[in-house]
Amino acid sequence: MMEDFDEIYEEEEEEEEEDEDRAAEEQLLKYAPDPVVVRGSGHVTVFGLSNKFEPEFPSALTGKVAPEEFKASINRVNSCLRKTLPVNVRWLLCGCLCCCCTLGFSLWPVICLSKRTRRSIEKVLEWENSRLYHKLCLHWRLSKRKCETNNMMEYVILIEFLPKIPIFRPD
Repeated sequence: MMEDFDEIYEEEEEEEEEDEDRAAEEQLLKYAPDPVVVRGSGHVTVFGLSNKFEPEFPSALTGKVAPEEFKASINRVNSCLRKTLPVNVRWLLCGCLCCCCTLGFSLWPVICLSKRTRRSIEKVLEWENSRLYHKLCLHWRLSKRKCETNNMMEYVILIEFLPKIPIFRPD
């Protein structure tokens, strides 16, 4: 009977520690700087995804990451876009031409290709995060945002600052 009581007591302590850790992490995130937004700078946009992202180094990342590393990461994303977006544009044009005859079903291929392009960019960003940016307490991700100039939605790269203070748990 006493053993059962000890197990319950230990579980309650673990739950309290988890709650404290969660509260500490939320507190750190509250005071974290705003994420850096890298907008698309290309002249072609398909379903909110621009054909290239701006490789100019944002001043908010000074001292956090080398400008050469930033540019190399953006170039990897832009390389992925260069490979996939022209195919998406061709399918979009074909889909629009045949849209009336197919009752809109001719647009499905370009929708699927667009999703695949986004997934491949997300994989590139995941690789970049695991290779370098998580070690620097940064996290890159693709995010959908409202355009500044109009009511349309666009995909941007968000660079978020992660908390630097690790939470240690004594054993």
